[in-house]
Amino acid sequence: MLRLKNWLIFLVILFSLSSYAQLGTWNILNVRFKWNDQLGLFGEGQIRSLQFYHQFHYYEFKGGIDYKLHEQLRVTLGAGSYQTYKEGGNFLEPKNNNEFRLWPQIQFQHKIGALRIEQRYRTEMRFTSNGYRNRFRYRFGISLPFGKKENYHQWQLTANNELFFTNNEPYFERNRISTNIQYRVNPNLAFQLGYLYQFDYKINDETGRDFLQIGIYLEFSKKANPISVQNQSNN
Repeated sequence: MLRLKNWLIFLVILFSLSSYAQLGTWNILNVRFKWNDQLGLFGEGQIRSLQFYHQFHYYEFKGGIDYKLHEQLRVTLGAGSYQTYKEGGNFLEPKNNNEFRLWPQIQFQHKIGALRIEQRYRTEMRFTSNGYRNRFRYRFGISLPFGKKENYHQWQLTANNELFFTNNEPYFERNRISTNIQYRVNPNLAFQLGYLYQFDYKINDETGRDFLQIGIYLEFSKKANPISVQNQSNN
């Protein structure tokens, strides 16, 4: 009965948010495999629209490998394809940008009581249809897991703020602010529902928008202990 009530609350929130006319959608499918306590592999696909499941203009596929140097420090190397279409319809030609991206990142995590704090630094080497670009990203996030069940938490509240910079004027490029709630069905499956606001300075990327963020997370490992869902999407 409690689980049914949780899902009813989830659906009420979803449809309430979708009633906002200008709310786009930001959909994530993330798959992770924990090889051992240090080494992990991941793959992720995203598809985005500028209205509620209409005017699809962007998709990406990426994957990579990460390694935990110690309990509070993880390093990652990722790569992927990122495609941005003209706004105003569903994947309208011509594309605004056709891009391959290579990105190393460093992630620091620590706890203050039950609160988890993350700082993520990422460098992006961007091979685009408009030439080569560099970009530098810093994300600060906090999360609060609750609802302990066996060896994992069923629920988690998360908030993030991420800044984007380049090595060319005007240097500042983008700001993303998001908040979401995550529900773990079992150790291998979790769902996320949230809100993301994006301010974009660049002309040829997606403009500043409000997004309903929906994520599905699949996690596998050689051990029964699940990987933390905390900020695991590689947006």
